[in-house]
Amino acid sequence: MKSGTFSLSRRALLSAVTAAAAVVSFGFGTPAQADPLKVSAIYTVPVEQQWVSRIHKALNAAKERGDISYEFSENVANTDYERVMREYAENGSDLIVGEVFGVERAARKVAAQYPDTAFLMGSSFAPDGDNFSVFDNFIHEPSYLVGMAAGAATKSNKIGMVGGFAIPEVNRLMHAFMEGAKSVNPDVEFMVTFINSWYDPPKAKEASFAMIDKGADVMYAERFGVSDAAKERGILAVGNVIDTAADYPGTILGSALWHMEATIDHAIEAVKAGEFKAEDYGKFSYMEYGGGSVVLDGSLLPEGTVAKVEAKQAEILDGSFTVNVNDEEPKSSM
Repeated sequence: MKSGTFSLSRRALLSAVTAAAAVVSFGFGTPAQADPLKVSAIYTVPVEQQWVSRIHKALNAAKERGDISYEFSENVANTDYERVMREYAENGSDLIVGEVFGVERAARKVAAQYPDTAFLMGSSFAPDGDNFSVFDNFIHEPSYLVGMAAGAATKSNKIGMVGGFAIPEVNRLMHAFMEGAKSVNPDVEFMVTFINSWYDPPKAKEASFAMIDKGADVMYAERFGVSDAAKERGILAVGNVIDTAADYPGTILGSALWHMEATIDHAIEAVKAGEFKAEDYGKFSYMEYGGGSVVLDGSLLPEGTVAKVEAKQAEILDGSFTVNVNDEEPKSSM
């Protein structure tokens, strides 16, 4: 039997039981409960990698609540991605989560062939069909805020920035960071490089050393490996997506954090209600939805910096200040 037929009946059953649970009890005041949603995830990197770790964390939280069952595959090569998608769809997954930046065309083809399976994929492009939703880490707002802190902290007025690939998801964070730094320190200059890998800490570390040798005293750690270089050379670093301050004491001045819970929970609710559709989940990464936040180490920052950042955060949250979204590739200014 094709998984499309199986998935349709299972999702319809989930929706019906969920609705019935609101009104049906068994004489003891305990409502009927739907079976956990069957969720699968496909990752092209290890789950320890910062971006993927946030998705993994949110899905595990839903599993611990009893909302879903959860299985995943990590380190899946792009050439193998389509096969793994099909296997999960054929095995009756109600929701398949992943990131398809290098396999957009193949992933969308698979989703179209399994119209009764819900797909939620990290992507640079628009939703597709009726069942292919997209998300992204729109944490440009906390990136701007931590950029303010970095601009205040630098003494050489030179900041190094090491990214994975020059794609919109990375570019917008770098631009926001740079604008935040410039807002408090117009004299700051930037060195920008991309290692063309999502997970190559040694390469990111070497790129960082080159920038430090040119005078950078603050490093933007978009990739793993950058903070290691900063720690070894005794300079400061800015974290991205996750908080690694405990691993680099005295090094991480602050981090722009991504929280996937709002995105994942919205998808789970939609599938359970039988209302999943192709839509852009990007907004759920905004600070107003709890999708992004900033954390600072005041002991590593000039006096008054934390207060300035908090004041700007309040402006972002009340809508009086909007952080630009610039997806163009950032360039070095020195």
